[in-house]
Amino acid sequence: MNSPFVSDVPTAEATAAWTAACRAAGCPERLDVETVAVADAVGRVTAEPVWALRSSPAFDSAGMDGIAVRAADTVGAAETTPVLLAEFEVVDTGDPLPAGYDAVVMREHVHRTGDGKAEVAAAVPPYQHVRSIGEDISATELLLPEAHRLRPVDVAACAAAGAVELVVRRRPRVVVVPTGDEIRPIGTDTAPGEILDTNSLMLASQAREIGCVAETTAIVADDPDLIATALRDAAERADLVILIAGSSAGRDDHTARVVAGAGTLAVHGVAVKPGHPVVLGTVGTTPVLGAPGYPVSASLTFDIFAAPLLATLEGAAPRERPSTTARLARKLASAVGTDDWVRVRLGRVAGEVVATPLPRGAGVLTSLVRADGLLVVPAGVEGHHAGEQVRVELLRGLGEIGRTIVAIGSHDLVLDVAASELRAADPLVTLASSNVGSLGGLVALRDGLCHLAGSHLLDPATGEYTLPYVDRLLGPDGIAVVRLVHRDQGLIVAPGNPLGLTGIEDLTRVSYVNRQRGAGTRALLDHELARRGVDPAAISGYSREEHTHLAVAAAVSAGRADAGMGILAAARAFGLDFVPVAREPYDLVLRTDTLDDPLLAPLWTLLERSDFRTGVEALGGYSCEETGQRIR
Repeated sequence: MNSPFVSDVPTAEATAAWTAACRAAGCPERLDVETVAVADAVGRVTAEPVWALRSSPAFDSAGMDGIAVRAADTVGAAETTPVLLAEFEVVDTGDPLPAGYDAVVMREHVHRTGDGKAEVAAAVPPYQHVRSIGEDISATELLLPEAHRLRPVDVAACAAAGAVELVVRRRPRVVVVPTGDEIRPIGTDTAPGEILDTNSLMLASQAREIGCVAETTAIVADDPDLIATALRDAAERADLVILIAGSSAGRDDHTARVVAGAGTLAVHGVAVKPGHPVVLGTVGTTPVLGAPGYPVSASLTFDIFAAPLLATLEGAAPRERPSTTARLARKLASAVGTDDWVRVRLGRVAGEVVATPLPRGAGVLTSLVRADGLLVVPAGVEGHHAGEQVRVELLRGLGEIGRTIVAIGSHDLVLDVAASELRAADPLVTLASSNVGSLGGLVALRDGLCHLAGSHLLDPATGEYTLPYVDRLLGPDGIAVVRLVHRDQGLIVAPGNPLGLTGIEDLTRVSYVNRQRGAGTRALLDHELARRGVDPAAISGYSREEHTHLAVAAAVSAGRADAGMGILAAARAFGLDFVPVAREPYDLVLRTDTLDDPLLAPLWTLLERSDFRTGVEALGGYSCEETGQRIR
């Protein structure tokens, strides 16, 4: 049987088709109701209106510490003609108002005389500082409507109104079914080709985060009959089944056929990226979501399809994240015809929120970890230019974003160490670095899209680093350059250097992994090749690009390349060998008018710390002798 794959169904149409399939299959439109103690009701959704059973306050009460009086007895009282009261009662805040009295005078406005009377120097109106019965809640009034998701303040108000229990929708039950011959439980020592089952952990946690009960089954092998059995079993006890992986059209991708055979296949393939090969259908009276195996795709398809469905079952509106407008830090291309969900880092630069796109691969889980927001490029838009205003859905609060140091430019492990140290010293401080290469960082600084640009660009004509490019791109005035480190650059090679590489000239006989255009490491390589008269075209893998030193080291470690240019610390991180090529400065470039910005002060303090410098040098290949010095 061929896969019933349908490509590029628009998101709204896919949702409508899934909804229609659920209705046709008799899937419940709302979950059953249950009664829970008011103390256990936070996060639940009311299944009926909540009416006040009693008033709050239930009696007239004192709103201040002082004395209860009759307002009429204070008429005529003034600073020059105080009134002496013989009849009054001392009350504290919350006390019932004594019978016969209709006002309270604050204690600090009362002078007690030696004969026990109270002197009042100002007249008071009736019910001054008195909380009247029902001032907050009146018995029989509507306190909360049906379909309201209960917050801590809501349950407090319900309790004040006399409620002991509340009628709510039961929690949705989500069953996650991981599939795949290569999938292994978390905690397993994996062999090459095996993958830990992190998707189940993530999706079940996403379900719990929005108030669901989540269960994960045992991993099911890539066998259609086994998957069908597991799917039917899960459907019998779930309000939503999430079947992980196997949703594409490959040899071992069985999800669409299994759903079609066990129930109804509504959609296979949605015009959304990442997450295109999503499966939507039903088995029995239970909705089924076939989530792609790539983690970013799986997470986003939960947000796009599962979360709204689960909210509907509870009779509540889907939870919406706040959004803001931001300037895009670099050009963002997008394929027409697909909604493109792009993860971004955010910071506030010169009063404006700036969004820097993160790596966009569907398998780059860390792009979700580091994301501060989500930018959706609609299907009909080809992308956005650098500096363009875009709408971003927030994953962090604007207050946190405003305390973020935005660094764009070349990758270096020291920035990662600094980010960790800054957060440990003050949880309110974030250093967010985006790796676009030295040249891209200087351009971002020029355009007001970052606080710092990390750079180690070698100018072949002068032999100087960074400063010639600063003069050309930013001009000689108004720019400061602060030394971060000196570091060793060289060839990262397999342990023991089995191919006997001695320098750049040996690259013509091995497979290579390069850095991206605009990276300082790429510029250094090209300079060294030119000095030796080596044609880049003679190097196998010259056109293959990675965006960080660690990615280069990972490629060498995995045997996908024999060598790559990078820093010694990256080689050590992967237990690899290193052939030195050059020692170079790595600098932070910024505008002089931001040198004294309080946002950057914690970074300058950190660079002066001896323990920080010692830790950096312990990574290998670093010198902190000039760390923190302003060289321009």
